[in-house]
Formats: sequence, structure tokens, C-alpha cells
Amino acid sequence: MKTILRVIGGAAVLGAAGLAAFVFVPVQRTAAVTDLPADWTAPEGAGEYVMYAGDCMACHTAEGGQPFAGGRAIHSPMGTIWSTNITPDPETGIGGYSLDEFRAAMIDGIRADRAHLYPAMPYENYRLMTEEDIRALYQYFMEDVQPVNNAVEATALSFPFNMRFGIRAWNWLALSHDAGPAVSGDTPEDRGAYLVDGAGHCAACHSPRTAFMSQDGITKADANYLTGGEVDGWHAPALRGPGSAPKVWAVEEMAAYLSTGRNAHSAANGEMGLVVRDSLQHLTDEDNLAIATYLRTMDGAPETASVAEAATTTETMLTEATDLDLGARLYLDNCSACHFVDGKGAAEIFPELANNSIVTAPQIGGLANVILHGAELPSTEHRPMKLKMQGYADRLSDEEVAALATFLRQAWGNDAPPVAAADIAPFRAQAAH
Repeated sequence: MKTILRVIGGAAVLGAAGLAAFVFVPVQRTAAVTDLPADWTAPEGAGEYVMYAGDCMACHTAEGGQPFAGGRAIHSPMGTIWSTNITPDPETGIGGYSLDEFRAAMIDGIRADRAHLYPAMPYENYRLMTEEDIRALYQYFMEDVQPVNNAVEATALSFPFNMRFGIRAWNWLALSHDAGPAVSGDTPEDRGAYLVDGAGHCAACHSPRTAFMSQDGITKADANYLTGGEVDGWHAPALRGPGSAPKVWAVEEMAAYLSTGRNAHSAANGEMGLVVRDSLQHLTDEDNLAIATYLRTMDGAPETASVAEAATTTETMLTEATDLDLGARLYLDNCSACHFVDGKGAAEIFPELANNSIVTAPQIGGLANVILHGAELPSTEHRPMKLKMQGYADRLSDEEVAALATFLRQAWGNDAPPVAAADIAPFRAQAAH
């Protein structure tokens, strides 16, 4: 469920421009970029593979619900968006969609009834997919997915976010890039770029946002592309530049993280854990290696050596256990059995805390949620064991969580600002992601 939900505010930011767009800008449906024969049929399994690459299951399946039948509550600052039924049910799903209407929803954000989709649907990115993949996906949903009659609750945002016509003006700004793939060729780097930019829609989380909440960087031609973003209070780290994971980790380590949610350095939590569970673990090893290769090489930035040896002062202090402040004592009591006094954890089980992007992120939402509510690594084909960290909401006060978080953000060479108890309170009531 890889989306930045605040983007729906872009329509309201435009204000009166939305009305002008409604009057003067016609609804546009982009035609197929590549001509295919009318009787073209996707290879067996191709559509399902595109579905996994596009992470469709996560958003369009409610907890405990039927696959793709919608009804998942997606919370945003503007209100709750209810995901739609995308099974081929003719009454409550997309069974009546033609190929042209399906394509328009995918790459223009336009429903069959010509209403605009909220851009929680990442059509900004899907418009970079090939016609073959769009056709294969359409074929999969219409022929292989079980129709489910499920009338989901209608999204009813408050004014002015309920004015869908304003999105037409938003699209005029956000969809400045042409439909169709931005890369050509069949090298691993090109394949990785295609998956990252299109179906994988990585920029939806890992690129920052403009003043209108559109993605500020959709391909590597854009300066802010994949330089980091925010997802529901969690920091989505930069995927390019010195110090980023693709530059610090070996390509094989990055590919392992994508396919299993874990490697020798880190573990996937929050939204990224869902991406691994519902999407990336189903890709081939070759495709995950292609993604890792592209991220490693895309901008020519120098490779960075592996995470430096942790500062010995923290390890020595914890080992001697004398004159410890509250945060250090809490770490010894609650965390050191798994993450150890050197903060290195155990490869593919307990992540490193030194230079950990969740620990040192500018937004503390991820770290606060993990301490309070715990974390869970998904079961994947290559790593079937599901691992779970307990939460400490019932054991630690806000002051204690803040002290522990501050210690983690400043130990082993980490250099992030301290955390106050008031910063923790808003996350205590939130359910674990």
C-alpha cells in the first residue's frame, strides 16, 4: 500500500482553478501508446505478474475480505478513502470496463463514468507502463480474478476535498510527463528503471511532494527523484546519493531486502513491509536484482563503503553499565538482548540500529510506532519464518519512550535530534501498522 495520501489535498489547493478546469478543460483519455493487434493475448501468467509488480492487492483488499473486492479504509488528513472493488463484478466492480476505460483509470485517473479518481491511486506512475503490461493486467482482472459483489462504502470527504472536478486541474500540473515508458532497452538497469518508475511506483513514497502535493520527481531526469518522502508520519528514505541504502549495501543485499524484507543490515517495517509481503517477494530474483542494480548505478554517485564500525564509546558504556542515563538503562533492559550492546543486531533477524534510516529519520513516526506497537517481518517464499517484535506501549511511559528513542538516535555514531515526551503522545493511540 505504497501511497502518499496527502496528495488528495492538491485538488483543494488549486481552489478556484478547479472550477475553471471543470468548465474549460475536457476530460482526456490517453490512447494506447503502442498499437497491438486487436486479438493480442498476454502470455500465461503475465497479468498476474504485473498485478504483483503494481502492488494492487494491498490497497484493494480489506482485512479479512475477498481479494480485490475493495473496502479497505485508507486514512488521510482529509478523511477516509475507501478502496474500490476491482474484481470483474459488473455491478459493484469493474466488470463493465472496456480496455480503453481501464487504461484511462490506470494512466489518467479517470473512471468509466468520467469522474476523476483521487490520486491515492498512483496513476502518475502507472502512466509509465507499457501497453503490453496494461493489456495483460486488464486481461488478468477480467478473466482470472473471481468477481465479488461487494458495494464498498463511498468516499465522502469534507469540503473542499469532495470536489473531484478540481483534480482535473491538478492533473494538468501533475501529469506533465508523457504516457509510456521513460526507458528503452533490455539491460538490467533499464528493466530496473521501468519497474521502479512505473508499476512499482516507488516515487509515490520515496520522492518529496510539490506545493500542490504532486510527486516532485517521477524519473531520474527530475532533480528530487527518490530523494526521500513521508508516508503517514513514517520517513521514506532516499534511494539515491551517498549514504543511501542502495549505495551502502551490496547489490545482492539490496535485492535480498526487496524479496524477503530483511538482510544483514535492516528489516522492512510499516508500509515497506506490506510492499514486500504483497508485491516484491512475488517478483523474480532477476527483477529484484535489476531494481537493486538500477538504484545502485542510476545517478553515477560514488559508492559508499559499508556502514562504518560503530563508535566504541557506546558499546563500552553499555558493557561497563556505569553512570547510565535513562535511555541507556532502558536500552539494556528492553533491547540489548536482541540488538546487542554494539547495536548491530543479528543478520536477517534483528536489524542494525546504527545508521538505521527509521532510527535517524527526520520524522519520528516510524521509530515511535515500532517502540510502542512493535513490528512484524512478513513471511516470504525465501524466508518463510514470520518474525515479530513486541511493542512496549503498556510497559513504557511517553517520557521513557522519548528517552529510549533519543538514546537510539544518538548512539553508535547516530546523529539525530532528541525526542520529547510530547512527540510520542500522538503515536500512542495509533494502531500498529
